[in-house]
Amino acid sequence: MSGNVRPRGGFAERTVNGLLEAMERAMLAETNAAGTGWLQRLDPRVKLAGLLSLVTAVAMSHRAEVIAALFGVGIAIAIASRLPLSTLLSGVSLATVAFSSALALPAIFLTPGRTVGTVPVVGWTITAQGLTTAGYLVLRVAATTTLGFLLVFSTRWAHVLKALRAFRVPVVFVVILGMTYRYILLLLEAARDMFDARRSRTVGPLAGRERRRLVTQGAGVLLAKSLHLSGEVFLAMQARGFRGEVYLLDDFVMARTDWIALASCAGVALAAVWAGR
Repeated sequence: MSGNVRPRGGFAERTVNGLLEAMERAMLAETNAAGTGWLQRLDPRVKLAGLLSLVTAVAMSHRAEVIAALFGVGIAIAIASRLPLSTLLSGVSLATVAFSSALALPAIFLTPGRTVGTVPVVGWTITAQGLTTAGYLVLRVAATTTLGFLLVFSTRWAHVLKALRAFRVPVVFVVILGMTYRYILLLLEAARDMFDARRSRTVGPLAGRERRRLVTQGAGVLLAKSLHLSGEVFLAMQARGFRGEVYLLDDFVMARTDWIALASCAGVALAAVWAGR
């Protein structure tokens, strides 16, 4: 083997790398939320309401060019807010588009309509209506994912939760959402530590049966640790007086630019719904 070629990592190495990438992406979101871009300077309630109106417009539009235009609006906002487009395009959009494409694939063959081709060997028929349906699904997913990326990467998570409460979202939903976000990060860190410990104690390659046994045991230990930790976290929060409401030292104050941004988002959303009828 050439000295330039790195050997392909095993399951443990790929898993650890995936966990590290997930944690780095979460920390990157918090870092970008503290930036000085256009979105970062807006009131969190404006961002939540404005981006939600654009997502609604994407869902209600029935024309591909309108959905593509809203997708372009999201990209333009990301550029104006100095958000990492590389993370959006490579890490977020590609994954969601690939997943939505897998879901939309059967529609290409199952949707009745005008035949445009046939898959060799298997003989499955491809219809024009099926391609249109699959294209709409993938395009909608790409646009909504981009708009969700804008909210998460430009707003501190605690501010997102407080903005949800400002719109009278039930406390139970906000608590579950907040705890899930924080707990996933803690679970990722615990899983990474477990894989690192296992890898440091493993000498030489293992047989396939042994690797499967270690993975099964690790999943069981991680589940037991997560259940125990969730109970401890709940008791600790109760002891400190937490009852579900989100309190922050920062007060939300609407400025002139916030009203302009909110009106702009509402105008774009209404125009997109009208044009996409």
